[in-house]
Amino acid sequence: MPTFTDRMTVPYRPEQLFDLVADCEKYPEFLPWCLDARVISRTETGVIASMTIGFGPFHETFTTRATFERPSRIRVQYQNGPFRYLNNQWLFTAAGDGTRVDFWVDFELRSRVLQRTIGLVFSEAVKRMVSAFLKRARDVYGAPAPGHIAEPAASPAALGS
Repeated sequence: MPTFTDRMTVPYRPEQLFDLVADCEKYPEFLPWCLDARVISRTETGVIASMTIGFGPFHETFTTRATFERPSRIRVQYQNGPFRYLNNQWLFTAAGDGTRVDFWVDFELRSRVLQRTIGLVFSEAVKRMVSAFLKRARDVYGAPAPGHIAEPAASPAALGS
């Protein structure tokens, strides 16, 4: 049951970061291992989406329901696929001239083999995904002013494996 939390302050507005995370159809363009993302339904308060991830011989498709509290929170809950459960949350809080981002993910896969395989690289994989979102923010919204870079507010903590 891998769990990962991260907190950082980045030089973008909460609305910008919220929009970036909520735009799941674009994930295959920038997220490592994301092969496909399709919206099943969307409302102002959330989205149900199907995503296919792949690495090596493993390819899995799953469906999640994201609940939006614009511009401060996105909660993601598992609907169906290879997981026993999946919970994920993004919090965006204005902090000076940027945003404090709190990210949390917790899941368990049905396959013990896949769970063990993922567990070995989980923390590093999630760090790469969070970095991909930060790079996407720079690509979409521009580089921050000189001297204003994304800095972790706390060290990432990977719990479990």
